Amino acid sequence: MDPHRGRRFQLQDTVKPQKDLIPKGATWIRDRAVTLDPDHNAIVTSEGIRVEYDCLIVCPGIQIDWHLIKGLKESLGKDGVTSNYSPRYAPYTWELIKNFQGGNALFTFPNTPIKCGGAPQKVMYMADDTFRSKWGVRQRTNVMFITPGNRMFAVPDYAQILERVVQERDIQVKFGHNLKEIKPETKEAIFDVLDDSVPVGEVSIKYDMIHVAPPQSAPDFIKNSPLAVPNNLYGWVDVNKETLQHNRYPNVFALGDAASLPTSKTAAAVRKQAPVVAANLLAFLSSSPLHSKYDGYTCCPLITGYDKTVMAEFDGYNCRPMSSFPLNPVKERWVMWLMKKHVLPWVYWNRMLTGERFEGDYIKFLQWQDK
Repeated sequence: MDPHRGRRFQLQDTVKPQKDLIPKGATWIRDRAVTLDPDHNAIVTSEGIRVEYDCLIVCPGIQIDWHLIKGLKESLGKDGVTSNYSPRYAPYTWELIKNFQGGNALFTFPNTPIKCGGAPQKVMYMADDTFRSKWGVRQRTNVMFITPGNRMFAVPDYAQILERVVQERDIQVKFGHNLKEIKPETKEAIFDVLDDSVPVGEVSIKYDMIHVAPPQSAPDFIKNSPLAVPNNLYGWVDVNKETLQHNRYPNVFALGDAASLPTSKTAAAVRKQAPVVAANLLAFLSSSPLHSKYDGYTCCPLITGYDKTVMAEFDGYNCRPMSSFPLNPVKERWVMWLMKKHVLPWVYWNRMLTGERFEGDYIKFLQWQDK
């Protein structure tokens, strides 16, 4: 196997102790919230601690709903069933890909919003590269991307380049298919066939390996609270999409994956949302107008293979490409692979989590690459 087509990170490289990331001066309550009572400005934790607040910022992340696919929880981590949406199974994904000898390799997308909507494709393209690096394996393999959607990506300009990628790589794409069951005893994946999002049939597809992107939603304690969007299946926190202020509780703000913002759920989106929340919270506390606005910006670095990445920056509210770089964003680039591999992890740990601004770091990196 080509040594350049190997694992790029160890799992331990991607984690740090939470205690090392808590800002100085903050009181860290080492417990989880289970009840939100915004009518009385209070939170109750699992140990029964009642915490009252003047203002609340809600950023709990997203919930993985493994149970919504029948048989998935029982099948994960063995006999060819895996998912990178849990650190527990990510190493098994690599073992499957590295040792794969041919057959049906399925990569699925769910019928719910998910964190990092490009991730199900990224692992597929890197798997495809690995299959091609071993003599004869790709020729014996049918790579399939199976999604309830009707195109490869929400932004048409990026969808177009990804459609070219799957065509060039001979990857079979099935639109309008939603995974609903895994049958490990027969190695079958059962899909609803959709017509305008409505199930009209069912199909079974055999797999030798399957990477599942599971359904996702807001955490249950958000869903079951007054903060959730009324009558919303996913339970997102009900906020104004520009100010990020709650639509019914003005002393509550939310950002991140659990917020009801009609844009992709990525770290890049949070990077732009956090300053808006900070500015508007301070304005609220001083009884001033909330002038700071979030414009829907997000970014999904689409790894289309080893050494190739499309830095898909876009306005999620209008599905239009944007770019922080003096480069055409709708293109596979080696320099963006380096950005994804080296710069973005450093930026996450050393800028995003510290609250420092870092736009200049990108430009410095590009200038360094030009030398």
